[in-house]
Amino acid sequence: MTTTLPVAIIGGGPAGLAAAANLAQYQQPFVLFESGPTLGTHFLQYGHVRLFSTWRYNIDAASKKLFEQHGLALPDPDRLPYGKEIVEHYLQPLGQLPELKPFIHLNSRVIHLQRQGLDKMKTANREETPFELVVENGTGTRQIVLARAVIDATGTWQNPNPMVSGGAPDAAAKLVDYGIPAILGADQKHFQNKRIAVVGSGHSALNSLLDLVGLKEEFPETQITWIVRKASPEQALGGGDADQLPARGALGQRVKALMESGQIDVQTSCIVQSVSLDNEQLVLRAEQSGHQITLGPFDRAIANTGSRPSFGILREIRYAFDPALESVPALAPLIDPNVHSCGTVRPHGERELRQPEKDFYIIGAKSYGRAPTFLMATGFEQARSVVAHLSGDQEAAERVELDLPETGVCSSRPLAFTIGGATAGSSCC
Repeated sequence: MTTTLPVAIIGGGPAGLAAAANLAQYQQPFVLFESGPTLGTHFLQYGHVRLFSTWRYNIDAASKKLFEQHGLALPDPDRLPYGKEIVEHYLQPLGQLPELKPFIHLNSRVIHLQRQGLDKMKTANREETPFELVVENGTGTRQIVLARAVIDATGTWQNPNPMVSGGAPDAAAKLVDYGIPAILGADQKHFQNKRIAVVGSGHSALNSLLDLVGLKEEFPETQITWIVRKASPEQALGGGDADQLPARGALGQRVKALMESGQIDVQTSCIVQSVSLDNEQLVLRAEQSGHQITLGPFDRAIANTGSRPSFGILREIRYAFDPALESVPALAPLIDPNVHSCGTVRPHGERELRQPEKDFYIIGAKSYGRAPTFLMATGFEQARSVVAHLSGDQEAAERVELDLPETGVCSSRPLAFTIGGATAGSSCC
């Protein structure tokens, strides 16, 4: 294969930008395609939400080095950013640096990927044949781009799981919100003085619940029902005072206090089986501890039920995924939420991320498939290891350092910030 071809990165979120920064550090040619109008497009969908991990864990080492080389200030490592600030104070400034900007293409969606002139069945000279990407811009114009390697960092946020267990399409989708709606902001009118169901037990659900309670203070007729699969809601509330990410522990403790005060009705051991519409309200039928029950009617539901990867562009690539988690196969036994917490995930890098297709990698949240325990620092370490391998630095590729304590802190080579204070006008807190 012609080695002067670039490495193609698909996705302009934190993992994709980390790969770009590491490639720039190795002085390797690359090109990055982001389908949205800005880097970090999906982060902006929950720009109003404060992350529970501080800036210390949200900027990768190669990007930090580029900021320092250009004399740019970094946010306070001990402050908690909002999703919008990740984009405005990290991803967008990083993308403007001369080492990266010329090679980043926004409004550029990769719609197909293959080995040049080959379908997935052809083996002869496959590894010596460059990758071919079909890229479509915002006007519908398509171009062909050749690459020596491909890093898929497209994430999973754009593919939310249905509210109904088993993946059946949700009925009355207009009354179901995915992700974390701006309950106290632009979306307030949909929730005030309404009866709301929150389905799911992750940190997105906790944020939704807290915002709804905040709304209830101003609009007291708002009613909140939390529907979880777990037998006890405490299992969804994090590590409490022992959580090494204090903000995450505090999040769970606040929700616990609200449940105890009766402001949140909790339905545990509850699996939603169908959704129907009755007089413009949602009725949920579920199984609870072996019994069939009906919940509702609700005016609206928030589905904080996680997300899943999409493999549509990879039909002609020899990729593999775990049949249950849809994660990279080698990661499945490390991250299966039925067995492991984040703290029992052993270190992993390029070796575990290898695909049947040589020089093709899935990194970031997409590498975890449907598993909900992924944190940004994990993606940073994946990007570092993969890029080291592609750059011929095998020693660095194998030197994976990933510390995941039992409470779920993902501290991948924690950064020693030497520049304190956020940029002028920053609202990072």
